[in-house]
Amino acid sequence: MHDAPSCIVAEDEALLRQALVSELARAWPALRILAECEDGASAIDALAEHQPDVAFLDIRMPGLTGLEVAAAAAEASPRTRIVFVTAYDQYAIDAFDRGAIDYLLKPVKPERLDATVARLQAQDSLPDAAALAALLDKLGALSKPAEATEPLTWLTASAGRETRLILIDDVAYFRADQKYTTVVTAEGESLLRTSLRELLPRLDGNIFKQIHRSTIVNLKAIAGITRDDTGRGTVRLKQRPETLTVSQPFMTLFKHM
Repeated sequence: MHDAPSCIVAEDEALLRQALVSELARAWPALRILAECEDGASAIDALAEHQPDVAFLDIRMPGLTGLEVAAAAAEASPRTRIVFVTAYDQYAIDAFDRGAIDYLLKPVKPERLDATVARLQAQDSLPDAAALAALLDKLGALSKPAEATEPLTWLTASAGRETRLILIDDVAYFRADQKYTTVVTAEGESLLRTSLRELLPRLDGNIFKQIHRSTIVNLKAIAGITRDDTGRGTVRLKQRPETLTVSQPFMTLFKHM
């Protein structure tokens, strides 16, 4: 650890995030909190930008889960130690390898946080990437979160004065547009009066992947992906002329494609 250790905190529930930040200030006064993130995409961006010593990640977040963020962190910020904040039951907790990672159960108890801080302060070696990868695979198999609602199959969006009924399979990609979301199909663009963050939990994560903080693409609409010398990617689409940028941290999510 550095003389002035740093961290990011990723938790989508604002009150829980504020409580953890407050407890960290008490338990580890020297710790610099470089970013407070409310979803997985912003957490990946923060990891790549800040390369913190520690990342406190909620496992269940909209869009990208804490498990997916941790997997991306292995490439985006390999020296970062991961601490999961979780409401998982003991069966899943048993999967944690104490040598590779730590965890905090919700609601976070001060004495448990103190123990985690003590462990982090005592560890000077880098995280074991192989052990972390094995743990993430095991956790993913054990504890796939149940979908609260069925994924969207269609949506209504506006184009000027017209309201369009769009099948979700026809969407090539979604693009953040301030508080709203632009829906792009082969036929053109429409506006959805929902933010990208609100939309994420309603999409089928096996079909729609976030490739940038402001872009979600339909995997079925992709013609090809190329990586440049900087590690960023470019997506070519089957039925659209434009290309889409894949931020470098998000390329990790496509390595098995």
